[in-house]
Amino acid sequence: MNKLAFKKCLLIVTGSIAAYKTPDIVRRMRDQGAEVRVVLTSAATEFVTPLALQAVSGNEVRQDLFDHQAEAGMGHIELARWADAIVIAPASADYIAKLSKGSADDLSTAICRASEAPMLIAPAMNQQMWENSFTKEALDVLSEKGFCVCGPDSGSQACGEVGLGRLVEAEILIESIASLFNSGSLAKLRVMVTAGPTREYIDPVRYLTNQSSGKMGYALARAACEAGANVILISGPTNLEPPQGVGVEYISSAKEMASSVSEGIGEIDIFIGCAAVSDYRPEAVSDQKIKKSDSTLSLKLIPNKDILSGVAGLTNAPFTVGFAAETEELERFARDKMTKKGVDMIAANLVDKDGLGFNSDDNEVTVFWENESYVLEKQPKEQLARKLVTLISRVYQKNP
Repeated sequence: MNKLAFKKCLLIVTGSIAAYKTPDIVRRMRDQGAEVRVVLTSAATEFVTPLALQAVSGNEVRQDLFDHQAEAGMGHIELARWADAIVIAPASADYIAKLSKGSADDLSTAICRASEAPMLIAPAMNQQMWENSFTKEALDVLSEKGFCVCGPDSGSQACGEVGLGRLVEAEILIESIASLFNSGSLAKLRVMVTAGPTREYIDPVRYLTNQSSGKMGYALARAACEAGANVILISGPTNLEPPQGVGVEYISSAKEMASSVSEGIGEIDIFIGCAAVSDYRPEAVSDQKIKKSDSTLSLKLIPNKDILSGVAGLTNAPFTVGFAAETEELERFARDKMTKKGVDMIAANLVDKDGLGFNSDDNEVTVFWENESYVLEKQPKEQLARKLVTLISRVYQKNP
C-alpha cells in the first residue's frame, strides 16, 4: 500500500551530519507514491549535494530565497502553496532554535512561515545538544504552534557518543509523514461518494455523456478515508486508479448509479454527490448500431431519476452534500439548487474559468450551507478535497 500516494511533500534538509541519509529518505518517499521537492539550507550543502537530491527526487533542488526562476520571483510562496506536507529532516539544534523564534530570513524558514500545510520535524544532533534546555524549550514552542515531532532515536552517534539524538529510521519517518494526513475527523463514520460521468447509450457503440473526469470525486473519497471514514465510492467510467482503502462500485448509466446508491444508502452517515449524472437518457435504445443515412435522426430524451434529491428526501437521510457546476451567477444558482434538492451543503464552481473544473487538476469552489458560505481558492484537487472534507466534518458535527 502506497502510504503517500498523491501527496506532495516538501523536504527541508538542514545542517546536521545526518543529512547524508536524505537521498535514501527521498527515494523511499517516492516509493510510497509521494512527489518530493527538496530545499537545502546553506549548512546542509556541507553534508549532501544538491545534485544527489535532484537525481533521486526528479525535481530541481531549491536553495535561494530570491529565485528568479520561481513564480514571480517568490519561490517561498510557490513552494508553500505547492506542499501538502513539509518535512524538516534532519532538523539541527540551530535550525530548531531559529524556527521557534519565527525567523524567515532564508528560503526554508520563509516557506514555513508562509505555508498552511502540516509540518513535521525530525531532530538529529549530539545527545548533549538534544538534552539541552534550549532545545526542549524551542521544541515546546513549535509543538504549541502545531508542528509534529518525530524522534530522535537512541544509539551511537557520529561524534562517538551514545544516546538520544540520532535521526529516526526512514521507515518510521515515512509512517509519521503519512499520519499527518490522518485527521480522524470522520472516524467511525460511513461515507458514500459518487464520482465521474455516466453514459446513456443510444445504441451499442454510441452514448451521451459529459466532460467529468472523476478526479474531484476520487480525491474526496481518498480524503474521507484519510479522515478515518469507512468509504464507498460509486464511480462512473473513468481512467483513474481506485483510491486505496476505499470500496469501489463501478457503474455506467445514471440508472445503475441510482440503483447502487439506493442499495447502500441505508447505512450511510454522509453522502457526497460529486458525480456528473446525466439529466436525461434516450427513451429507446437500439439493439444494433444505428446506420448513417441522409435523413435527420431524432432522439427522444426522458429524465433520469434525481439521485441527490432522492437521498436528501429520505426519512432518515444522511448529511447530504451536492455539487453545482455553473457558468454564471454562482451563488444564486447554487443556493437555488440547494433549496430545490433539499441538501445540507453544496459546493459550487464556475466551469468556464480557464484551468478549472472538468478534466483539470485544479479547482476552486464556494461552499454554501444554511446562511453561511466559505471559499476554497484555486488549488490542486487533492488539496481542495482534504480542506472540503474538513469543512464537511465541522458542519456535520454541528448537525449530525
